[in-house]
Amino acid sequence: MSDFRPFRAVRPAEGIEQKVNCPPYDVVSFEEAREIGRNPESFMHVIRAEIDLPVDSDHYSDLVYEKARENFETMLQSGVLVQEEEPLYYIYWQKMKDHIQIGVVGGASVDEYQKDLIKKHELTRQDKEEDRIKHIKTVNANTGMVFLTFRSNEKLETLLQSYSRKLPLSMRVIDENDVEHRLYAVKERDGVEEIREAFKEIDCMYIADGHHRAASSSRVRELLKESNPGHTGNEEYNFFMAVAFPHTHLKIMAYNRVVQDLNGMSENEFLEKVGRVFEVEDAPKDPYEPAMRHEFGMCLMGRWYKLTAKKGTFDENDPVSSLDVDILQKNLLSPVLGIDNPRKDSRIDFVGGIRGLKALENRITNGWAVAFSMFPTSMEELLAVADEGKIMPPKSTWFEPKLRSGLVVHLLK
Repeated sequence: MSDFRPFRAVRPAEGIEQKVNCPPYDVVSFEEAREIGRNPESFMHVIRAEIDLPVDSDHYSDLVYEKARENFETMLQSGVLVQEEEPLYYIYWQKMKDHIQIGVVGGASVDEYQKDLIKKHELTRQDKEEDRIKHIKTVNANTGMVFLTFRSNEKLETLLQSYSRKLPLSMRVIDENDVEHRLYAVKERDGVEEIREAFKEIDCMYIADGHHRAASSSRVRELLKESNPGHTGNEEYNFFMAVAFPHTHLKIMAYNRVVQDLNGMSENEFLEKVGRVFEVEDAPKDPYEPAMRHEFGMCLMGRWYKLTAKKGTFDENDPVSSLDVDILQKNLLSPVLGIDNPRKDSRIDFVGGIRGLKALENRITNGWAVAFSMFPTSMEELLAVADEGKIMPPKSTWFEPKLRSGLVVHLLK
């Protein structure tokens, strides 16, 4: 049973959501954030408050989090942001080209997260957790959504389709990637209860994206619980803001790899070693995008090859070992190119599939040695890993479209 609750959302005042909304804090550089922040009403001033401090400021100093709180309070006091009168849900509808996905914005249970009823598939980094802990606690709000999914069922699917058709539009924005975002407020008590009861039939949910936001919210709850002698378990800090989508709605794109050098080898030496564990052939077209699992495109010094993992080089029955990202890591990146820790090795970089294969060719043109195009990890693969309590290799999934910041905020008190 999932306790996915409505809450009194903070949102942009009617008619200015296009000015307020912005990309998530972790998908833009400091320079990009400053450019977006030229707009004084942008929520970027809350999620990346360092843009309002001197350029040489420490981005993780207490001043940054205090500035975020100040900016947030100013937006509330000036009427840029307003709070709903009653707890509600939002139906969140997104369209990217011909892909549509529909979810529900609500409050996910920290207790369920801690009991692994909200399942994970990634490790988190302590420094990134500490950053979000300070931000959440200082601002006293979840300013970004955790991206959740659940195994699709007919009842919730019907509700999502129905409400997104019959409810009046609450907010609509078009982002910088021409993705359309719509939110429909479910305010009527019967509708709120219908959605809440439907989620109680969900056995568990899964984090698709936002592991650091969820982990930080969990740790903030413990801090606030310890400081509250009257803690009941129903306080808003016991829940974190999330949007939950049926798993059949979601689109995972490839997360491609590029490596700076060949680890001291010549092209021929490298190809010979790759050929021991992969079938290597000239790509049928340039650039090459894999057509199925266990196929890879490889751009070596500007020439494209098709790689196919040989039988016996991975365990098809293991949900992690059978992932293409794991096959490439264990059979090529580590033993051949010497990249044992892709989280920390500066010789490797990761390129989201949204940027296209041309981005890989550009890296090769600019001096990188070899790039790999990947077949996207599937939702079923992600769920299988999470169900077994295992962890995916880093940079296994790239979800599109991204969720927007500044459309909905969840106050902790």
